[in-house]
Amino acid sequence: MIPKISKAIPSMAAILALIAGMIFLPARETPAQSPELRVMVSDGLKTVVEELTPRIEHSTGRKLAAQFNSSKNLRDKIQAGEPFDAAILTADVLDDLIKQGKISAGTRADISRTGLGVGVRAGAPKPDIGTPEALKQTLLHAKSISFNPTGASAAHTYDMFARLGITEAVKPKLVLDAEAGRPQMNVAAGKVELVISLIPEIKFFPGVDFVGPIPPEFQSYVNFAVGIATNARDADAARKLIRYITGPDTAPVLKAKGMESLK
Repeated sequence: MIPKISKAIPSMAAILALIAGMIFLPARETPAQSPELRVMVSDGLKTVVEELTPRIEHSTGRKLAAQFNSSKNLRDKIQAGEPFDAAILTADVLDDLIKQGKISAGTRADISRTGLGVGVRAGAPKPDIGTPEALKQTLLHAKSISFNPTGASAAHTYDMFARLGITEAVKPKLVLDAEAGRPQMNVAAGKVELVISLIPEIKFFPGVDFVGPIPPEFQSYVNFAVGIATNARDADAARKLIRYITGPDTAPVLKAKGMESLK
């Protein structure tokens, strides 16, 4: 006599249906699958953000997708419609984007400021720039001078030339390149003698030695601020970014990178 199969034992069809359902269940989102936090970052704060990245990612719960460039070049990208969640830019560029409705005004926060400096190829003799007259003579005797014409320091550099009365004299020596980091690369390669830029952009660039800051009489400071895109994909994570990067834990890193905290 053949025994009856218990009704408690599921049929093969039911088992297959259960397995198929489990296979096609939507995967639960994990931190690794979370969208990246897209941040536009001015070159002036590049070394700061690079060092803070692990802590920023821990604080926001998002992997940081930072895009580095001059503030003006990043502004052009934002105006062209490139998506982003937050932007860390020079204060004047950020304020302009707020006026254009690209960044939410209520999210704006100051971060830091830094001054201008001079750099030479690593190992090369460091010229005297300690006084206005010494700086003037160094610039007049230099064979070539480079800086980024779209960088935050460009307008201040032209103003310094004018105040020193050497605009026309140095014009033939200028090697201008808008590619991020290219002026420093040219100095590191020995193609250009001097580079003028924001202090952090010189001080920590491989192959370049920091000569020193521009004398106080001609020093100009560039302020940096942060804000959230009006159409941010992840505004909550962007707010966490702002809270962290303007918080007390960031101040020692800013100082170490040649920045002055505005908090």
